[in-house]
Amino acid sequence: MHQKQQTSQRVIRTYIGLTLLSTLAASFIWGINTLFLLDAGLSNTAAFAANAFFTVGMVLFEIPTGVIADTRGRKTSFLLGAATLLITTLAYLYLWYAQAAFWLWAVVSTLLGLGFTFFSGATEAWLVDALTFTKYQGGLEDVFAKAQAISGVAMLGGSVAGGFIAQITHLGVPYMLRAGVLLVTLLFAAYTMRDLGFTPDTDTNHLRQIKRLLKASVDNGLKNRPVRWTILSAPFTGGIGIFVFYAMQPYLLDLYGNPEAYSIAGLAAAIVAAAQIAGGLLVPKIVPRFTSRTSILIGTTAISSVVILFLGLIQHFVAALLLLVAWALLFALTMPVRQAYLNGLIDSKQRATVLSFEALVSSSGGIVTQPALGRVADISSYGTSYVISAIIQAGAIPFLALAKREHASSDPIKQLE
Repeated sequence: MHQKQQTSQRVIRTYIGLTLLSTLAASFIWGINTLFLLDAGLSNTAAFAANAFFTVGMVLFEIPTGVIADTRGRKTSFLLGAATLLITTLAYLYLWYAQAAFWLWAVVSTLLGLGFTFFSGATEAWLVDALTFTKYQGGLEDVFAKAQAISGVAMLGGSVAGGFIAQITHLGVPYMLRAGVLLVTLLFAAYTMRDLGFTPDTDTNHLRQIKRLLKASVDNGLKNRPVRWTILSAPFTGGIGIFVFYAMQPYLLDLYGNPEAYSIAGLAAAIVAAAQIAGGLLVPKIVPRFTSRTSILIGTTAISSVVILFLGLIQHFVAALLLLVAWALLFALTMPVRQAYLNGLIDSKQRATVLSFEALVSSSGGIVTQPALGRVADISSYGTSYVISAIIQAGAIPFLALAKREHASSDPIKQLE
């Protein structure tokens, strides 16, 4: 038993390491990505359309890559993701340098989405399976919250560094740094990850594998009522979350009055990162005060919608920073609870595929909302686009209320995984 506990701690440390490195790599460009696209000659509409193609890639490839994780292994999926992101990050850098046509941005953005789909579902499924195999006695929320806090530290450091470095050099350097850290991530995963508690499927009939897994995933996903309602709430929050974050970069610069103050744009990402750290630390203290996870999800979604509304209505730099803190903190409190709720309702063999399907549905909302809201920002203002964003996000609340009515086994707080 003692050896099992030690193995559980190694699994957690590996998961924390993967989270740290992958988030650090991504965060170098989070504070300046929209500015990078605009600097490449794209309009607001085109920039958010490029982001939408990234979302298209996630929608197209979520299930296929989830099937790879459930048949060939979670480690294999993660390595493919790191390699794909490394290549596409370098391609993005070239497109910026060449001031490339929009269709090339669309293609590479779609492939960037492919890279992230290899991560989504697989990493989380790897952790849960390995902890189950090693008979981990703690709660999943604690692990997810700890990883979120570490992710916040990485995001804080990476986003501040990315904004500052871009300001003293140029907007391409943070992408170079991202590529370097992705290479380190690839090597770390190759050395440390082991698929504990999971046996790859040896069936050589790939079509039969896909059909079997997809059927089982539908049974465990859309036909599983509490999972269904939670998944259907995702389009209303997923795309809006991406837009709120990335539109904040040029919005803050507009409010600040200096379009080249890239360090201010990095500040937006740093605020979100600090909120992630705080959220990860607060989850173990706040969650036990509630009786159910769905109550937390409904409450945070409702309050977050109000905060986004005020972001659009109160167009003042300091007020925007304070409201961004509130929005980011609510988001940080929500994610570990949502992860624990869903993981408690999904069978191990279909976990990666179902989680990928949930990410797919979440991403599908962004395909429409991101270019549409970008167009609103072009013809009206960022403030107006935030008001509309608040209304769209509120559409998730009825679905979460339906999930609450199901009284799912993973809903009561006292029943920690």
